[in-house]
Amino acid sequence: MIACKIKTDPDQPVAIEIVLPDSGRVELPDTFRPRGRALNGLGDSVQADLFWSSLDTATIAVLDSTTGVSLSKAVGSGRLEARTGNLFSNPQSVTVLARLDSVRADSATRDTVKLTPDSTEHLDSLSIPLQVLAFATGGTAERRRVVYVATTFPTSGPVVTLVPNDTVLTSAGIAAVRLRVLPGARADSVVVTATMKRLDGTEIVGSPVRFVVEYGP
Repeated sequence: MIACKIKTDPDQPVAIEIVLPDSGRVELPDTFRPRGRALNGLGDSVQADLFWSSLDTATIAVLDSTTGVSLSKAVGSGRLEARTGNLFSNPQSVTVLARLDSVRADSATRDTVKLTPDSTEHLDSLSIPLQVLAFATGGTAERRRVVYVATTFPTSGPVVTLVPNDTVLTSAGIAAVRLRVLPGARADSVVVTATMKRLDGTEIVGSPVRFVVEYGP
């Protein structure tokens, strides 16, 4: 985002461009560092000292005004801005999320799907919901990504798919998919893993969660 002020000298800063990590999402209580640069009237970078401040200190605290290093303090939305001289950026919103703590299965981890002679042709062979429950420190694990992966045994078994998708978002900490077998030879079983990671890419306790779906007559 860019804030502009009209100046007559094109070599002077007229805007400040800010880039926030992870699209402005951080976990509690992480530190993070925004990036910024001053631009001239031609849109080129110019040398300028930037100073950072928080407009919502209950949510975000700026630890170093010269580097912008900040600390997330509470779940919610906070705003940061940068300035050089009398030129200020537009306030940039940072969303502070509860810190993912752990995840566990919230349904049976084994299911047997009964296949009728024509069920694979009609694509109606669905497992029970393969459901996980995520826990977070400082709030609920809301709209956090869970990635499901299905592996058939033997590997030459039929193609399977996950419904509604292989990546889902939690609602009130819960995410779920169902496994569907597609036409073809019957698999002995399918192992489905559900993986959750923090914004920094580290897996949380209990991840991945494993489910086993078997196919019977």
